[in-house]
Amino acid sequence: MSEACWMRFQGSSCGITTMNFVVSLVHILLAAVLHLSTVKTASINKEVEKSKNEVILLTEVITKSLCQPREMLVDIFQEYPEDTEHTYIPSCVVLNRCGGCCTDEAMECVSTETRNVTLQVMRYRPMVTQHTIHLSFTEHQKCECRLKPEVQAKKE
Repeated sequence: MSEACWMRFQGSSCGITTMNFVVSLVHILLAAVLHLSTVKTASINKEVEKSKNEVILLTEVITKSLCQPREMLVDIFQEYPEDTEHTYIPSCVVLNRCGGCCTDEAMECVSTETRNVTLQVMRYRPMVTQHTIHLSFTEHQKCECRLKPEVQAKKE
């Protein structure tokens, strides 16, 4: 604010004019930010629309659906069902397990090679104990399609 405005401040419009200028400047800045965010959102939406309409080729679809080791979430209680008095954090872990499709309904995707992996988890009993422990899990390294046990039994 100028010195002349300051001296006439109480009875004049200098203070109001300055305030109006600041408010107008804020409005312009907000309008610019809003416009830029709208432009950015529009370009993101175009990318999303493009990916929605993209066709995934048959070779990629087949490759992804084949019987092979895949990352899967495995519940710790599924692997250690006898330990019911404790709670684990996390309650499930990521492990490679066989999954995918076989070309024949009489076959299933099974593990042919495994390895043990040790993971650190938190085990606790509410209001009693809490500590980190190491748990061993089986990971699948190789998989193949084999006859389901019930089909195998019928053949024998």
